Amino acid sequence: MATLDQAELVTIGRIERSFGVRGEARVRSLSDVPGRFDHLHEVTLVAPNGKSLVTRVTHVRSGGPTLIVGFDAFTTPEQVAEFRGGLVQVPRGDSPALPTDHYYQCDLIGMVVQDEAGTVLGRLEDVLAFAENQAFLVRQDGKELLIPAAKQLVIAVDVAGRVMTVRLPEGFGDL
Repeated sequence: MATLDQAELVTIGRIERSFGVRGEARVRSLSDVPGRFDHLHEVTLVAPNGKSLVTRVTHVRSGGPTLIVGFDAFTTPEQVAEFRGGLVQVPRGDSPALPTDHYYQCDLIGMVVQDEAGTVLGRLEDVLAFAENQAFLVRQDGKELLIPAAKQLVIAVDVAGRVMTVRLPEGFGDL
């Protein structure tokens, strides 16, 4: 089976742990698309160690805040354990188009974040979800900066150039 380049894939979930004794996995959805897992056929799983595996989805059912997913590749909890914390990805073409000024998290992670003057603030490492909003976790030289994911702060996002430009209020991020 041919594997797709990482840039051609969109992350839609994270494997949290095994479920039961038949190789099912508890998967947390990372997608805002309702019913995103309902009609999956084939996915790419990426383990924390970088190992990737293309497999068929055999079934999906609700498991409370997570989903219980069966994959052809797993028949034991030990097989699932190797992918614990890993990603569930689908081809970008299988993902719905987004409205203007909306981005998939996987397109933002790793971007260089700079201010309006072009000063590099760091690299965007994660998008954190809070009750009322989201924030970008930006790291550089051991320092962390949380930037609210607000339209008034994000001036430009250049997905192709891998750069996000932000407008920070005066004193923001100063210790």
